[in-house]
Amino acid sequence: MGIPIKAISVVRPGGSLIAAGKKTLEVRRWHPLLQLGENLLVVENNRFLKGEDEDQGAAVAIVRVTAVRPFCKFDMALACASSFEEGWLAWVLSDVRSLAFPIPVAARRKIYEVELPDDFPTAQIGAHLSV
Repeated sequence: MGIPIKAISVVRPGGSLIAAGKKTLEVRRWHPLLQLGENLLVVENNRFLKGEDEDQGAAVAIVRVTAVRPFCKFDMALACASSFEEGWLAWVLSDVRSLAFPIPVAARRKIYEVELPDDFPTAQIGAHLSV
């Protein structure tokens, strides 16, 4: 059956930088359909996805989005960004739980739901698994 969790795909090396605690902001044009503080699985993949496109990815971390605010030029280092554009949103990532081993997972656009293996260490998910 698996353990359901919401996921987001991030192009390499962004997912690894999040898992390492170096990238603390994720920048998107849209507001996440999440409760603030809800668990979010970070799936790293190799390329930008378009339309209904999918790619093979690897789950590398579980995080919480604790705030969403306008992306500012001074945020570029926290987002590990190389360019800035007005109107984008900065998702503040916290409670980063890096996975000991990457788990193969499909990479999709927007926020989507995946199922973690039944034997996934629930301590990494935390006390409040939200879907």
